[in-house]
Amino acid sequence: MKDFPLPVRTLGPASQPPEDVGLDYLAIPREMNTFAMPRVPERVDPAALRAARDVLAAFAAALADWDPVASANGPALDLAGVPAPALAIVDQVLGEGEVSVRIDGDARYQIQESVFTGLWRVCALDGAGRLVGDRLEAGALPRLVAAAARAGAAAAPPLVNVPPGAMNSPALLAEIGSQLAARVPGTPAHVINLTLFPLTPDDHAVLTQALPVGPVAMMSRGFGNCHVTSTAVADVWRVQYFNSMQTLILNTIEIVDVPAAALAAPEDLADSRERLAELLDWMSADLADAS
Repeated sequence: MKDFPLPVRTLGPASQPPEDVGLDYLAIPREMNTFAMPRVPERVDPAALRAARDVLAAFAAALADWDPVASANGPALDLAGVPAPALAIVDQVLGEGEVSVRIDGDARYQIQESVFTGLWRVCALDGAGRLVGDRLEAGALPRLVAAAARAGAAAAPPLVNVPPGAMNSPALLAEIGSQLAARVPGTPAHVINLTLFPLTPDDHAVLTQALPVGPVAMMSRGFGNCHVTSTAVADVWRVQYFNSMQTLILNTIEIVDVPAAALAAPEDLADSRERLAELLDWMSADLADAS
């Protein structure tokens, strides 16, 4: 007789666990990033604080005329020439938000979202890693990210040798090719959930060969981490979600301009504009107290 495949639950004496036995639960992630208003630095040079306040006030004035619903790309402010003491205060009050971006290639950038969602610090680097450009930019994502991902990218996956052990990768590449051929920029994402497919090592090798890593890498930290990587095929991205214990829970390919996981929503941008105004009020109040 074959073993019965379902557990048999019994009732009656001795059928239940003792009352003093603890229950085992799956570990639950307990950390999630939430907004906290940055602290205005204490015991700083009033002149540096005033200069930092004026820089952020100029940026806030530019934000006032921007509609994030009508345009995902907002104003930018060049920070070149801001005195080092004032720039240090700007760094402190902007802080680090959830999304980080690295762009490699001929032009290198390190981009960090501030604690104000959708307000970005965009730093350009030379070949030796020295800072050659620094600006604040508002938007769903800095505009250069999508442009860098597309620069030099192929319009379709290349033909690759399919080893005998490949099962689903040929069909996946055919799906990607057909989606790209019919795609119009700006259309919603087409998501291929690799978590649902049985993929052999040969399948993974085929996908890696057909979709090599591109120049853009992003990480969004929130309830766990989301890693977003461009590929050498235009508008094809690898998106992987990890829980707080760094276990891969969702592995996808997205065909889209930029995956939504890295984008700031219009309502978040509007909220950040209000919070930045509150921060400027605090800085002005500190300046008034200092005088």
